[in-house]
Amino acid sequence: MRPVRVLIVDDQQMIREGISLILKSHPGIEVVGEAANGREALERVEASQPDVVLMDISMPELNGIDATVVLKRRFPQVKVLALTVHDAEGYILQLLRAGASGYIVKKAAGDELIEAIRCVCRGDYYLHPTVTRQVIEEYVRHMQEGTRGPEDLLTERERQIVQLAAEGYKNREIAERLNISLKTVETHRANIMQKLNISDRVELVRYAIRAGIIEP
Repeated sequence: MRPVRVLIVDDQQMIREGISLILKSHPGIEVVGEAANGREALERVEASQPDVVLMDISMPELNGIDATVVLKRRFPQVKVLALTVHDAEGYILQLLRAGASGYIVKKAAGDELIEAIRCVCRGDYYLHPTVTRQVIEEYVRHMQEGTRGPEDLLTERERQIVQLAAEGYKNREIAERLNISLKTVETHRANIMQKLNISDRVELVRYAIRAGIIEP
């Protein structure tokens, strides 16, 4: 049986190296690459064809939630396991809606990480015990209230623009990074401001933090 091929995505090099050491100690797992943000992750997935992507949430340029959306659309066979310090239910539900197959916190033991990887690789879902109850309670609340959270208001492209704008990129820089026209960026930003009923970048940054698009 061939080993499970894993791509590690985290913006901190020391964390990537530590996870890599843990995984390489298990003969049934092969680390096929690393990436420092969501954009790099998409490039590495295409090049290395992993079975499982360990995906951090808070990363510059393209966060783990929005990277997961794009990844699952382009490579539906690849499983995504979120590995993060966050255990807030808002992040968890966004990741599951984006297409992630599991969620494990970084404080988990190495053996649990291995088990989580094997679990999602065989097609099952894995949730760290500390977040399982939160997921169920939040799901029930949403079903009962029929409400939409702030993360549901924007399209995938609009979320990408929000992240870059909140990180301080100008419209022209955003256009270059997303390979779209300046006019398109300006139109998207106007739509974003209208949808969110905000008028300046400070409020945009606050929204991005509340919606889990960037960290404070």
